[in-house]
Amino acid sequence: MATDPQRMEWILEQMEGAGNLRYRKMFGEYGVYCDEVFFAVVCDGTLFIKPTQAGRAVLGQPVLQPPHQGAKPSFRLDDLTDRERLIELIRATIGELGRQR
Repeated sequence: MATDPQRMEWILEQMEGAGNLRYRKMFGEYGVYCDEVFFAVVCDGTLFIKPTQAGRAVLGQPVLQPPHQGAKPSFRLDDLTDRERLIELIRATIGELGRQR
């Protein structure tokens, strides 16, 4: 089931404060960028963040699951209500991914 546009907007609102955020439609779902670093996808209304060591340090023991069949496992985030932790995770993730460019 594709992600509802209102759900995508709500997810982006939860991330507000992490940096310059944007998303774009990708294969019927959404890719998410922060400060022009592609770091996450939203599939079936669920946020999946690229796995990094920095992200693992924030999450502890994250749930790893591919966002769709054939994809690499990502950190699956079901609870987005702790905005401070979400922002910390995003900043840590894009910090590590940005250095890999």
